[in-house]
Amino acid sequence: MTVIVNSQPQELAEGATVAALLEQLGFARQRVAVEVNGALVVRNDWPQYKLKAGDRLELVSFVGGG
Repeated sequence: MTVIVNSQPQELAEGATVAALLEQLGFARQRVAVEVNGALVVRNDWPQYKLKAGDRLELVSFVGGG
């Protein structure tokens, strides 16, 4: 299935979760905020939040420093 991640198409297996997507993209261990179709998805929900074809995601990683 295809989802849109930060305006770019991304292919995933059917039934993939937010956690699986983040692992695939290398974000699994980073501080990141996830929005699906305009709604924030909290970290505790990532392992069971199943994505659907056509979902639009925005991923924002946090960078420290000054």
